[in-house]
Amino acid sequence: MSQTVNPDHVLKREFSLWSSFAFAFAFISPIVALYGIFGLAIGAAGPSFWWAFLVVFGGQLIVAFVFAMLVSRWPLEGSIYQWSRRLIGNGYGWFAGWTYMWTLVIAMVAVGLGAAGFVANIAGVEAPTGTQRALIAAVILVLATGLNLVGRQALKIFMTASIIAEVVGSLGLGTWLLLAHRVNPLSVLTQGSGGAGGYLAVSGPFLVAVMFVGWSFVGFESAGAIAEEVHEPRRNLPKAVISSIVLIAIVVMYSSLAIILAIPDLGAVASGDVADPVYETLTSALGPSIAKPVEILFLIGFVASFLALQTSASRVIWSYARDGALPGSGVLGRLSTGQRIPANAIFVTTVIGMALLLLSRVAENVYTIMVNFTSGGFYLAFLFPLVGLLVARARGTWRAGPFSLGRFTPVVAVVAAVWAALQFLNISWPRPVYPGQRYLDWSVWLAVLVLGIIGVGIYASVRTRLVPTSVIDDEEAADEAGLAVTQ
Repeated sequence: MSQTVNPDHVLKREFSLWSSFAFAFAFISPIVALYGIFGLAIGAAGPSFWWAFLVVFGGQLIVAFVFAMLVSRWPLEGSIYQWSRRLIGNGYGWFAGWTYMWTLVIAMVAVGLGAAGFVANIAGVEAPTGTQRALIAAVILVLATGLNLVGRQALKIFMTASIIAEVVGSLGLGTWLLLAHRVNPLSVLTQGSGGAGGYLAVSGPFLVAVMFVGWSFVGFESAGAIAEEVHEPRRNLPKAVISSIVLIAIVVMYSSLAIILAIPDLGAVASGDVADPVYETLTSALGPSIAKPVEILFLIGFVASFLALQTSASRVIWSYARDGALPGSGVLGRLSTGQRIPANAIFVTTVIGMALLLLSRVAENVYTIMVNFTSGGFYLAFLFPLVGLLVARARGTWRAGPFSLGRFTPVVAVVAAVWAALQFLNISWPRPVYPGQRYLDWSVWLAVLVLGIIGVGIYASVRTRLVPTSVIDDEEAADEAGLAVTQ
């Protein structure tokens, strides 16, 4: 019997395996992953922080295998939201998506502010003020919105260009540093800094480094956020999820090793006297003439990550709206007539982003709270489908898709959930980091509490009108099979 699909529920499938891989790769690019945490991690644990990459990569690779199974079973726009809803139920899925959506939007703003610093330096402003950075980030947000509205082809071209620039740039610079500018022996990787209670204590250097490095290996799940825009998603998306995190890990760990071995004065870096060890090491080794090209390379990585974050957030919002799960779903769920892009959802990410940029200027420490929440938010969002899979298996309701780990599924699922829980607790642990501002040590929990209270009110207003999951599943299956679309 022929099936039909509501046209308001159908996006164009214009992404290939390569496109979905490029999207996930750009989400947290090697440059963003490395530049964002290197100074913090080496300052916390010394050169031995490098081993934290292996720990976090191992844990996240296990999570990636679980997510590959989930996206193979349910290749639906919105990923974590849709998986969690089908694993346990409406309320559980709604709050999973709520956590993920806000994490994406807040991370987008944080990355935009990071990109603004490079724009300012390239323009000759060496020490931009907070207001200048916010204004530049606002311009980036507007330009990114325009690019997102142009269509998927523009996204594909930019993502591909960013991968070429980042991989060639990162691996090229890393190789040149190792061959021509290595000044430290490999033994420095065993050198760590001291810490209260010991190197491996809860507030010790290594777990703090693991906390920072946790930011480096998120984003692989974003391939699932665009699932209904990918050709043959059940076959292509598991490959994109796993391959993206593997390549990111290789590039980040290789580049990081090269930089550590090329740092001229490890003591000054570890003590915090060098504010930007990545940039300082590159300019020291390669000369001031490399400054602008390196900053342009960094800027490409940050902007690509920004675009991927905005796209992912808009797709989660659209996925909610299609289910009738947000106020104004009728408007938010509309697609543009030509490109069939969720334009209204994209505009919402722009408005929220602008509001957060303004808030960061008028309220003290809002940016710090946003950055802290983003790191923990990803792992909290990951926990929803990971725990959901364990519950579904215990209930006997789990059915694997084309990609499955077979008899290894139970062990992998348990390890993934335990890892994500431990990493979330590690990130959100209220270590005494901000003297005199103790509330900032609790910022992850405070953000979760505030967003949770708001979420309870919104969910209560929409819970009775949610579209059944069976309707969306049938429509997605029909669309994937290329069946008719109702007018």
